[in-house]
Amino acid sequence: MATRRHRMREYIFRTLFQWDFQSDENLEKIAKEELTHLRDKKVQRQAFEYIQGMKDKIKIIDDIIQKYLENWEIDRLSAVDRNLLRLGTYELIYISDVPIEVTIDEMIELGKTYGTENSGRFVNGVLDKIAKGEAPKEKFDL
Repeated sequence: MATRRHRMREYIFRTLFQWDFQSDENLEKIAKEELTHLRDKKVQRQAFEYIQGMKDKIKIIDDIIQKYLENWEIDRLSAVDRNLLRLGTYELIYISDVPIEVTIDEMIELGKTYGTENSGRFVNGVLDKIAKGEAPKEKFDL
């Protein structure tokens, strides 16, 4: 059975994925529609806060991801991989109460569910580099 936080991440990912294809749509509007499927109001609020934080920092997040991609451009990644990397990078850098290993494991699992057979491995490799190069030092002590 999936934890509440796992389901939250899944809905955040699904929101980001939709926004990637409907970039002319307002992210908050897409989020409100998608997050209504989360029954727990506290989890809904937390997911919406993640999404708002990510929207405010999307350029920074994409620049960080690009820095750690080897022989790839972020725009050339599959929408699944790109948005898992965005969510994972945001959580690694801006969410202080989640251990690095948990973030990476969650993104790998979502990659296995929604991506190709290589998504989990690819996301793991990039997020591991981002964690080592960008995550606050306190995250290593969790």
